[in-house]
Amino acid sequence: MKINIKKLTETAKIPTRQHKGDAGYDLYADIQEPVTIEPHTTKFIKTGVAIEIPDGYFGAIFARSGLATDYGLRPANCVGVCDSNYRGEYKVALHNDSAIARIVYPKDRIAQLIVMPYLNVEFNEVDELSDTERGDGGFGSTGR
Repeated sequence: MKINIKKLTETAKIPTRQHKGDAGYDLYADIQEPVTIEPHTTKFIKTGVAIEIPDGYFGAIFARSGLATDYGLRPANCVGVCDSNYRGEYKVALHNDSAIARIVYPKDRIAQLIVMPYLNVEFNEVDELSDTERGDGGFGSTGR
């Protein structure tokens, strides 16, 4: 699948995969100077790109494993959803879960983008739902 992407600045970097089989494409910080993210705060980091996701798909922005586990930096909303009709710049609200200030440098890989399909559904309001073995058992209802 080919997806149209537009660089909004001269310094923007097109998302890349590190290995052929990777699902995620790294998003890069398109910033001119390092940005400090204080403990337990969030800063928007620009990527400098706008992406034309096809109808029936969305761009999911996930944390990069190493950045989250080693440095405590992750998208503030945990998973960002970029709809197919959005044409603006992709920005990552990067949150610092650690107890120390973290610095994001220009061209750092800050998150990963995975293009995913979704189902277009209609909700049908009813008085009763079909019964299942589980029923309405919620959190912890199936044991350890």
